[in-house]
Amino acid sequence: MNKKTLLGIFLFVFSAILLVGCSGGTTTDESTDSKTTDSEQKGTDTKADGEVDRTLTVAVGSDMVSFDIHNHNNTSTEAIHVNMFNYLFKKDANGEIYPELVDEYNIIDDLTIEMKLKEGVTFHNGDPLTSEDVKYTLERVAKDDTLREYPNYKQIKEVQVVDELTFKIVTHAPEPSLLHRLSRLGSGILPKNYIEENGFDYFLSNPVGTGPYQFKEWVRDDRITLVPFENYFEGKVEEWDEVVFRVIPENSTRVSELLTGGVDIAVNIPPADWDRVNSNEGTSIVQEISNRVIMLIVRSTEGLPTADVRVRQALDYAIDDGTLANVVLKGGAVPTTTMVGPGNFGHNPDLYDTYNYDVEKAKALLEEAGYADGFEITLQAPRGRYLQDAEVAEMIAGMLAAVNVKVNVEFLEWSNFVEMRNANENKELYLLGLGNSMFDGAYSVDWYRAERMAGHTDYKNERIEELLAASASNMNPEEREKQIQEISEIAAEEVPFIKLYQEKINLGVSDKIDFVPTSDEMINAKNIKRK
Repeated sequence: MNKKTLLGIFLFVFSAILLVGCSGGTTTDESTDSKTTDSEQKGTDTKADGEVDRTLTVAVGSDMVSFDIHNHNNTSTEAIHVNMFNYLFKKDANGEIYPELVDEYNIIDDLTIEMKLKEGVTFHNGDPLTSEDVKYTLERVAKDDTLREYPNYKQIKEVQVVDELTFKIVTHAPEPSLLHRLSRLGSGILPKNYIEENGFDYFLSNPVGTGPYQFKEWVRDDRITLVPFENYFEGKVEEWDEVVFRVIPENSTRVSELLTGGVDIAVNIPPADWDRVNSNEGTSIVQEISNRVIMLIVRSTEGLPTADVRVRQALDYAIDDGTLANVVLKGGAVPTTTMVGPGNFGHNPDLYDTYNYDVEKAKALLEEAGYADGFEITLQAPRGRYLQDAEVAEMIAGMLAAVNVKVNVEFLEWSNFVEMRNANENKELYLLGLGNSMFDGAYSVDWYRAERMAGHTDYKNERIEELLAASASNMNPEEREKQIQEISEIAAEEVPFIKLYQEKINLGVSDKIDFVPTSDEMINAKNIKRK
């Protein structure tokens, strides 16, 4: 593995400029948002009347996508949703699955599992949670192929209602990942009667779930406000009277708000500001390895240079993932060639903490493919969604220029970026971070499925198709693990996506609160305490 530094002095100078630029842009002059309330500026300080301020304020880098919990694959949106919606199952800090809304369950056979709901669970509008709500929810996401979560729940054939609290989930075929699937946002239970009486559009504007917090307000591109649910089945959360997610795309503003007490938690703190946050009285940087892999999604559509596997390999060899992880991100990531990271079922350690980098090999592959003089492509990227995403995109463009590939970087606001992806309007490359709240490699490798990516990347590999079909119903865990690992090995060779690195979670946190991040990046307010 050749891990030499790319472009010598140019890269070091360019990296230094980036880091200094990020640091210099953080000023207290930008710290006050005209829409910020007095209580938000105080964070968890005491109010003027001496009472403890029980408002938890979290600064996020992008706005929530939607309150349709089945129609997005956005981790930062799910991080908000988990406060309002319960799942049938959840995972603990060790990745172990446990029932959340389910009281007890029994696996009847390879196709059927019977479950009983906990008693006394109610929605925010007062309706009791019943088996009918489960049937409505799971059959919606399992049958509506327009929903983003459909690929993860289409395995479910039907939900049979036994009585008010008991139901059976029946799958089309043996489903080894069923409990994993039921522990992510697609099993967030919706209120059947409320939606049928008022319509789904009304629900999207006035959402109700069964979670510890209920909806108060969503001011788009500004904030989402939640308040405790008085009748939460585990007991009202007394720690916070209000939870506010403030949308602050600018890194410098998020940092300033944290340093001046305007927010209690700030996501995606740039590496250039880590020392500043740690040296500031009352704030600290908190890190945890995430379950998110940052990559370039590559179009393999016929007629494009990237349809040639040699071109995709060349682009991979031309990008120095080590420099991205260790210089641009200042050690805030781990290079990888797989989407199935540690802690996930099907992880292949040989593909992790490693990367391909060989400029001369990249040039030779391009010459072999008929592109010795290079070509021109577009790289679409969000700005502010991931750690140093804009800087990473620009650095990649510089690296590819070294092999005569001209990259036009097109930055999109997050909402426009999501619309671009949903409409299959992606160009040759786009920068994406893919998490895995299932913690099962089946979720990650399904992104290589030809049917799923038709019109989007148009990549297809027959052996991967065979392995996907076989692993989807293989109830032997040892065999299934090897099948998922083989899929990852083929993808590492054919490069339908150029994996860059597994991102670390870098949060700025007020010392006045006790918050331990988890690799799934969820922000569960009920678990965050005042010190």
